[in-house]
Amino acid sequence: MFKPFYFESKDLCVHPFRSEDMNRLDQLSQDIFSLLSDNKTLQFIPEKRLNDEKEAESFLRSTIINYHANRNYVHFITSKHTGKVIGIIDLISPHVAKEHYKMDDYPYFIEFYLSGYASGCYIMTEILPLIVEYILEQGIRKIGAVINRKNIAARKVLEKSDFVYKTQFDPIQDLYETI
Repeated sequence: MFKPFYFESKDLCVHPFRSEDMNRLDQLSQDIFSLLSDNKTLQFIPEKRLNDEKEAESFLRSTIINYHANRNYVHFITSKHTGKVIGIIDLISPHVAKEHYKMDDYPYFIEFYLSGYASGCYIMTEILPLIVEYILEQGIRKIGAVINRKNIAARKVLEKSDFVYKTQFDPIQDLYETI
């Protein structure tokens, strides 16, 4: 079973849903809605858009259930200064990937989203290599990521986290995998 990761810096905390988060479900839902309705965040992933806070609440509930069902493992990037969720990292299990993709080999997949106002601050450049290393140390042999090939920033973050280009995934996206 995957062990959750926890990372803390001077400004950020990366964590799964915690017991203390039960007391702030409304705030988490608002933060998730803000993140997944932000045009800059969704520039290359418009299919992730949430339309209202009710969808954000549903996303949060699904996140908790899926984590405990070993389907995918969502971790929040929280600002220590504001207490707001400014990003999400999602590790998707191979059996969930099989439900959505047709491939020969199914690694764990990682997705990451960062609020528009936090992009360009090197947050993912700082934390993703540490998270990838932690995941691989748990015996997961390979991690994949699918990104829009126009998303140069995401590609650079992946490359700094020891991902390499594997193949074209579809007409607009490429598949990267850990070395």
